[in-house]
Amino acid sequence: MLKRARWLRASRGVLLALLLGGPLAAAATDAEPLPRPAGLEPDIAFWRRIFGEVTTREALVHDNRYLDIVYEKLSFPAGTSDREREQAMKATRDRYAAILRRLDSPDPGRLSRDEKRVRKLFPKEVRAARLSGAADRVRVQMGLADRFREGLVRSGRWEPHIREQLAQAGVPARLAALPHVESSFNPEARSFVGAAGLWQFTAGTGRQFMMINDAVDERRDPFRSSEAAARLLKSNYRELGSWPLAITAYNHGVGGMRRAVRETGTADIETIVRRYNGPAFGFASRNFYVSFLAAEEVERDAERYFGSVRRDDPEPYATVPLPHHLRVNTLVRVTGVTPETLRTYNPSLLPTVWAGRQPAPRGYPLRLPPGVSLQDTTELLAAVPAAERAGAPSSTVAGGHRVKPGETLSGIAARYGTSAATLARLNGLSSANKIRAGQVLKVPGSGGGARVAEAPSSAPPAGGQQTYVVRRGDNLASIAKRTGVPQRQLMALNSLDNPNRIYPGQRLRLRDSKGG
Repeated sequence: MLKRARWLRASRGVLLALLLGGPLAAAATDAEPLPRPAGLEPDIAFWRRIFGEVTTREALVHDNRYLDIVYEKLSFPAGTSDREREQAMKATRDRYAAILRRLDSPDPGRLSRDEKRVRKLFPKEVRAARLSGAADRVRVQMGLADRFREGLVRSGRWEPHIREQLAQAGVPARLAALPHVESSFNPEARSFVGAAGLWQFTAGTGRQFMMINDAVDERRDPFRSSEAAARLLKSNYRELGSWPLAITAYNHGVGGMRRAVRETGTADIETIVRRYNGPAFGFASRNFYVSFLAAEEVERDAERYFGSVRRDDPEPYATVPLPHHLRVNTLVRVTGVTPETLRTYNPSLLPTVWAGRQPAPRGYPLRLPPGVSLQDTTELLAAVPAAERAGAPSSTVAGGHRVKPGETLSGIAARYGTSAATLARLNGLSSANKIRAGQVLKVPGSGGGARVAEAPSSAPPAGGQQTYVVRRGDNLASIAKRTGVPQRQLMALNSLDNPNRIYPGQRLRLRDSKGG
């Protein structure tokens, strides 16, 4: 009989309850919002070893479905090349596959010592079932313990900000450990499928939550990408009603997890991990939730695994939204900060900006080191002479912006310091999706009646108010009017790339928490 879902919510919960044939279950408590099914403990234990014990010079040879079955631990001497390591791993996989094929044969005959050892790894009561196909399930997992420790040290720079963003989004604080799984807290990490940064956003997903264009890629910025990750995780949870599903969707996508629920008839993560065989639900997706639970446990008990670890101090900074498109030489002159330091504090600005081929776009939240006066810098930026203000980005053509393949209306809006709704109105678009590559869009300041948006004011909101909680019926324009904080500044302070993507209960920042 299928297990009943324990994490159901609103209309999604009704649908899942119908799938499960039972009433809605109680929501998870605040104290333990992340279920940990006993049946997944062997998988969690495997990943604890990978993160806490086995180094990058070692590897575990294991069954890719039953992670409690580990055939051997490999060690690679210092100086082993990638090619030599790959050859050694392949030879080991082939050796165990041959052993398993023999054990699975009707009459294996007299067994060698290794064959007896391998057979004992499979419990008698499930031996036949688990041995079937085991030869095709041999896998080698490299260790990550030394890399995990390095990530622990780095994590201190951003963890306070990550936890703050998770809290604001209503995401469990324990998800602050997720970058250990994604990147070992390495903001320069890149994957073979093009994912980038601390949280390993792909460009497609990143554009829904961040600025990504010819001049800026906020996936590279640990602070901005952490804000985006909090919103993405909360969005996943609103769609799926379950944290295990929402976390797995971070790897597999919301649509993929809906399909998993539909095909298995349950939202129970253990059942999905064990039974779901979707075409894209491979080893990484199947193990995403259990590896996260293991990483969070290792982080929480770091001293047990690594001894005393001193984490880096948090990175202090302040931000100021740029009132104009400005080139790097102007930014250096106005701020008095060297190009090298500006580049360190603004990793999302791409090489095209530092080489002078592209300006930093208007509205970009320039991050500055301690000691730089925000008030003076804001005034100096606003007063940059017209001759020093750069033209629009290179995608701009006479009369507007030429759409490139893969661009979205919200991404284009972020580049020009406006909103997707404004662009839609300027261009008579009935749907934000109705743009095509090669199309020329009117943008603020491009003519045709468009007006250049005001530069964001640096004046603090009246009464010293720090945050605003979104109410039902609010929109960003009405919040800007009520609080006295310009809409563009609200978008910059809260990493919003779409002014329509706010929701009741969301807490919006009205001031820069670092810069006053």
